[in-house]
Amino acid sequence: MTFVSYKQPRQSRKPVFNSILNEFFQTGFQDFVNPKAFTATSPRVNIVETKEAHLLEFSVPGFEKDNFSIDIDGDQLTVSGELGEKEENNDKSYARKEFAYSNFKRTFTLPETVDKEGIQAKYEQGILNVILPKKEEAKEQPPRKVLVA
Repeated sequence: MTFVSYKQPRQSRKPVFNSILNEFFQTGFQDFVNPKAFTATSPRVNIVETKEAHLLEFSVPGFEKDNFSIDIDGDQLTVSGELGEKEENNDKSYARKEFAYSNFKRTFTLPETVDKEGIQAKYEQGILNVILPKKEEAKEQPPRKVLVA
């Protein structure tokens, strides 16, 4: 028995590519810029460790400092935020309205080295910084010499 290779005719990829582009610009791009799309995701977080503290940097543009809630329960740190529509009493007639309500909630397990009483937070230019100071015994100590008696 002999095997004969058979090539199927090559189909053009152009229709597939066009359909992907059309889908992106008709639905995907709108979902990207639509604030409602933010409700299903959590903000990106950078975690930085220094000699003195751990720093959590949340990327949350459009929020205000009153929109955040930071809670500590045992060794769990929960950071949440809610952003809703502002009520306006005017006679606008919208053809399309995409402003929406959005929220997020992130929970982190705190290491034993964190001083829970000293936790601070500040919000500037779309970045929420949560500062988790280290306990004194957890901070890196400078090297020292031990004399032999």
